[in-house]
Amino acid sequence: MFDRLRTVTADYPRQFWVLFWGLLINSIGGSMVWPFLTIFMRERLAVDLTVVTLLFSLNSGMGILALSFVGPAVDRFGRRFAMITGLVAGGLILLAMSAATSLPVWVVVMIFQGLFSPFYRVGSDAMIADLIEPERRASAYALLRMINNLGIAIGPAIGGFVAGISYSLAFYAAAAANLLFVTLIALNVRETLPARHPADLGGGDSSLPPLAGDRDGKRGGGYGPVLRDRSFVAFCGVFVLATIPTSVMMMLLAVYAKENFGVPESQYGFIMATNAAMVVLFQYLVTRWSQRYSNWRILTLGALFYALGAGSVVLGRGFGAFWASMVILTIGELLLAPTGSAMAANLAPADMRGRYMGLYGLTWGASFGIGPVIAALLNDNVAPAAMWLFAGLMGLAATLGFAWLGRRTSVRAVMADGIEASERAL
Repeated sequence: MFDRLRTVTADYPRQFWVLFWGLLINSIGGSMVWPFLTIFMRERLAVDLTVVTLLFSLNSGMGILALSFVGPAVDRFGRRFAMITGLVAGGLILLAMSAATSLPVWVVVMIFQGLFSPFYRVGSDAMIADLIEPERRASAYALLRMINNLGIAIGPAIGGFVAGISYSLAFYAAAAANLLFVTLIALNVRETLPARHPADLGGGDSSLPPLAGDRDGKRGGGYGPVLRDRSFVAFCGVFVLATIPTSVMMMLLAVYAKENFGVPESQYGFIMATNAAMVVLFQYLVTRWSQRYSNWRILTLGALFYALGAGSVVLGRGFGAFWASMVILTIGELLLAPTGSAMAANLAPADMRGRYMGLYGLTWGASFGIGPVIAALLNDNVAPAAMWLFAGLMGLAATLGFAWLGRRTSVRAVMADGIEASERAL
C-alpha cells in the first residue's frame, strides 16, 4: 500500500500536492456551510423556496457573467492571481453572509459571490492542465476530487451539529479556511501561464474530431474562438443537462427532507458525508477503470446514474431512502465529473485553456442556476415530488445526448480514417 502511495505521489509535481492539501483545508471549512445554506436562508428570510432558489439563480447568472472576463484574464494575467483573488473574496463574502438578515442584503451578497466564485475554479483547472500532461489529467482531476470530497465528508458531519448551535460559527470557520489556503498559495505556488509560442496555436488533444469550422486557426482575446468550436459547445450543452440532477439534489434535498419528512440537519450531514466518502474511497479506482473505455461511454453511464439517483428521491420517505438515492447519484458523479474535466482540458489549445475551462465551468453555473429554480417552482406550484421527476428527466435527456455525441464521434472517426487511407493510396 505504501509503495503504491509513493508511486502515485512521484507521478505529480510538488505544486500539485500543495493545491491538493490546501483544497482539503478549504473544503472542510466551506462544506460546514454550503450544504445547509438553503435551510439557513429560508429560515432567516422566511420566504418561499422559489425565492431562495432565485437568489441562487442570480448567483449563477453572475458567475456566468464573470466567465466573460475571468477566462481571458486567467490566460492573460495568470492562474495564481485569479486563485488568490477568488479565495480572498470568498472569505469576505462568507463573513457578510453570516450577518445578512434581509432580502436586499442577500441579493447583493449573492451577486458578489457569483462574480468572484469562478476565479479560483478557472485558475485552478487551467493550472492543473499546465502542470499535468494530457494522458494523466483525468487521474489528477480525480485525485483533487477525492481530497475535496474528503473535506466534504468531514465538513457537513461537523457543520450539521455546529449549525444547530450557531450558523455564524460555521461561517467564521469557512472564512478562516479560505484565508489559510490563500496563505499556502501565496507562499508555495508559482505561476504556470505558458509562454506564447507558434506551436501553441494548434488545437489541444481531443477524443472528439472537430466539425467543419472548428479551430480554424483564428484567435481572439475573448470567447469567439471557443464558441466557434462547435464540438466543444455541444459537449458543454449536454453537460448542463447532465448536471441539473445533481444541482437539484445538492441544493434542495436538505430542505425537502426536513420540511416533508422531518430529517434534521444533523442526519442530513451524514447523507452528504456519504457522498463525499464514496468519492474519497472510490474515485481514483473508478477513474483508473473508466480510462479503459471511451469518454463518451463513461459520460453516458454517469448521466444515467445521475438520472436514477435524483429521480428515485420521489420514492423516498425518510433518511434511509434519501441516503440510498445519494449513493446512486454519487456513482454517476464518480464516472462523470473527472471525465468531463479531463475532456474539457484535452480539447483546449494550450494558449486558450483559461477560456475553455471557463466555458466548461459555466456548465455547472448554468445547471445550478436553471435546475433548482425550476424544481422549486414545481415544488411550490405543483407538488414537492414533481421536482425529482424533473431532475430525473433532465438526466435521461443528457444520457441520450452523450450517447448521440459518442455515436457521431465514432462515425466521423471512421470517415476520417477512410479519407486518410484514400489519400495515402493516391
